[in-house]
Parts: sequence; structure tokens; C-alpha cells
Amino acid sequence: MSPRSTTHPTTYLVRGLIASIAALVLPLSLSSFAVADDEQSSPNSFTAAVGSESPDRAIQGMSFPARGLWPKPFSPSVPTVTAPLPKPSGDPPSLAAVPSPRSSATPAVPARTKATAKTPAAPEAIPAAVPAEPLVQAAPPYGALRKQLNAIISTYPQYQLGVALIDMSDGVIHTYGVQGKFVAASTGKILAAAAYYHYAERGLLSLTAPMGGHTAAYQIHQMIQQSNNQSWALILRAIGNQRIHDYAAALGISYYRTLNELSPAETATLLYLLYTGRLISTGHANQLLSYMQHTNYETLIPAAVPPAITVFHKYGLLNGYLHDASILVQGGRAYVFVLYTLGRSTADIPARTGVIHELTHAVVEKLF
Repeated sequence: MSPRSTTHPTTYLVRGLIASIAALVLPLSLSSFAVADDEQSSPNSFTAAVGSESPDRAIQGMSFPARGLWPKPFSPSVPTVTAPLPKPSGDPPSLAAVPSPRSSATPAVPARTKATAKTPAAPEAIPAAVPAEPLVQAAPPYGALRKQLNAIISTYPQYQLGVALIDMSDGVIHTYGVQGKFVAASTGKILAAAAYYHYAERGLLSLTAPMGGHTAAYQIHQMIQQSNNQSWALILRAIGNQRIHDYAAALGISYYRTLNELSPAETATLLYLLYTGRLISTGHANQLLSYMQHTNYETLIPAAVPPAITVFHKYGLLNGYLHDASILVQGGRAYVFVLYTLGRSTADIPARTGVIHELTHAVVEKLF
């Protein structure tokens, strides 16, 4: 006969309490670990949804093509807009009246199911607008360009490549490759900045409001020029989920903060409305565009564009996603050029950077 257990009933109670606490604490610990990789993690769950984006960390130890390309050092002075808006200053029309660009799309390619330095505060003064040359319609050879871009895209079936082009003079969208939504990574920061300016112009938010130890204007500057994720989280928190969803919907864009997904055409539409003065006041638009020049990561579209062409852009880098959304301006010609890509991981970023350069060279050669 085995001896009778002499364990006191209180011991069972204590063991049960310990097991219950462990069951609650362990998942929380694992969840905290999942977002601890982001050096610029936000005060809430935002970082877990959009991921960490730091080009220096993501490309560490990688070998890039020999093109003399690397992020330019940040200049402490905020650049002025060298190719300002073609519209006079003044309040933009109601969002309900904003026309959407017309579409000229290729057949859709199905997408597969599904990557700082301390800077001075943003300037108090809004950059002054310089009279711009009227936009000209040069009737570029889109037939030849379509053939060339589609040939490049088909050469790299291992990647998902989506391209959108808009001629500022006619507003027609030309799309190539994958036309569905991608995780937008940091290109989604353009939408956040525009939404904040929009609500500030209507007195619902303030650019001088204290935010993260600075002001909202400073955080927009950091979010766009330095791609600071913590600044992004602060700006989005101030706007609020519902208001940014409503703002995007009024532009014809289906956007949800937690998913942060946009198609190349949607991002191109946003840049088109920004540059043509249909989104926010000209002063704020010029300020936002100034932050999109000489950013902390200039190795994608800007590196493949001749110096005579002015580039305003916002890159996106998150896990397997590598994007660049730009406005290209020279003389009286201006185009939106958006490039979204998805690879297997950050390991193929150098190779995809080369593909981005190849597509950019084709666009520049045909349009300018």
C-alpha cells in the first residue's frame, strides 16, 4: 500500500494561484518581446501594427551595388522648395469637391498574400512660394513607356512590383504591374501629415500644440524628413483613428490605420492632389514638400534621377517591403512616380534597389 499524501490543502491552493498567474503573465511577456525590436517604439500598440523602420538597422551588413549610393548626411537647415506648387496660395476646396485623377490602367496583376538623429525643431515660418512655371502637356510616349516598364517588371517575377504614374498636366493615372494594396510602410506618413495639416487649417488641431516634448510641427518634420516612427505614432494619436479614416475616404482612399495599406495608385493620387493645391493650403503644402527633399535616405528614386530634376519623395522600408513615392519636376513638367515592391525579406533589398533604379531610368528617359 502506498503511503497517503500528507500535502496540506493550502499547498494546492498556492500552486493553483501560481499557475493562473503564469498563464496570464507569459502571453503578455511574449507580446512585449515582439515589439521590443523597434528602437523608436511608440507609446502604444502602433509599432506592433506597422513594424520597425530604420534603414541603418535594416541594411546593416548588406552589400549594395557599386553606384556610389548611400543615405546623405542630414543637413540641420530645412531646405526650401525649389519647385513649388503651380497654384496660388489660399484655402483648398472642400474635400467633397476634390476630383480624382482619371485612370489609364493595365490589366491588374494579382498580388501575393501577404521593413535618428536628433534634429532641430521645424521652423516657425512657412516657406514662401515662388511663382512656378505653368505645367505643359508634352504628350509623352506612354505606349513605348508601358512596353518598357512591363518588360522590366516581367524580368523579375520573384518580386511584386507596382508602379503608378500621373502627369500633373492632365491628372491621368497610368499603372503597371501589381495594382492591389501593399503594406505602405513609411509612405503612409504622407497621408498622416496631410491629414494633420487639414485639421489644423480648420481649427481642430494645432501645429504649435505640445507633443512629445516639442510641437506638432516639429513631429511632422521628424516624421517626414527623418522617417521617425515615434513622431508618426504621436501624430496619428492626435488625429485619431476615425478622423484619419474619414479624411482618406473623402479623398477616395480606403485606409485603416492598423493595416496601413495603400495601393500605388492611391499614394499617387495623394501626391497629385498635394502638388496641384487640392489637398491643403499652398503654404502648408510647400512646407510638407520641403521636408520631402534631401531626406535621410536618398538611395532609391533620387539616386537614379539626373540633378536637373527636382525630387520630392517619401521612402518606405519594412521587412520585405521597399517603396518610394515621388514627385519629379523639371521646368514646366511634373509627374507623380510611385514604386511599391515586395520581396522575400530584407536580404534582397540591394537587388531590388537596382530594379527601382532600372524602372526610374526608364521613366526619366521617356518623360523628360
